[in-house]
Amino acid sequence: MNFKIDIYSDGANIDDMVAMKKLGIVKGFTTNPTLMKKAGVSNYLSFAKEALSKVDGLPISFEVFADDFDLMEKEAKKLASLGKNVFVKIPITNTRGESSIQLIRKLSSQGIKLNVTAIMTIEQVEQTVNSFSEDSENIVSVFAGRVADTGVDPLPLMEKALETCRRKRRTKLLWASSRELYNIIQAETLGVDIITVTPSILSKLSMYHKDLNELSLETVKMFNRDIKDLGFAIID
Repeated sequence: MNFKIDIYSDGANIDDMVAMKKLGIVKGFTTNPTLMKKAGVSNYLSFAKEALSKVDGLPISFEVFADDFDLMEKEAKKLASLGKNVFVKIPITNTRGESSIQLIRKLSSQGIKLNVTAIMTIEQVEQTVNSFSEDSENIVSVFAGRVADTGVDPLPLMEKALETCRRKRRTKLLWASSRELYNIIQAETLGVDIITVTPSILSKLSMYHKDLNELSLETVKMFNRDIKDLGFAIID
């Protein structure tokens, strides 16, 4: 399978990162605090350094933990210093709803590669892209999956976001919070630069273009196996 879109693996389990890299289709990695919590990460910098040693120079995003912008700035510089392939994830706001745009502008002007995260509106996309320095390298992560969870079609948002990102030569749009394999097809059809997906979604690539009659039969056989395991009878 030859996808034009760059597929990033989303997680904080280093064994999974290595396995996804071996698949040969992963072009980068993303992490976040929630994924680190699930993976049982106990030391952030140790995890980051080990991950960097295993991804062989592929881009990887590490997120700041602070909720205060001054401390965020210090954390961003520390994370960026770990490697040239590091993108520092900055949430679009802090927990008080205060915009991170001023910090984003400052870090971008200093040449730090940024991945601005938790974006869900076109206004946030426009503010973010406008804050990037002209020659800086950045990622804009729009949470299309979470938008869809609200019952709103994310495709119009992603289409507008792509147009906005194209205003800056080295800014890429990332489709975040993927929910299913078909999201890769949707994102690629739109022309989105990157999609980040979990290993569980990547494992479904073996089903890509699978014959649907064959899949139907496999499903019936699965039901039949489970019926036998249950040992139930509708008619005695």
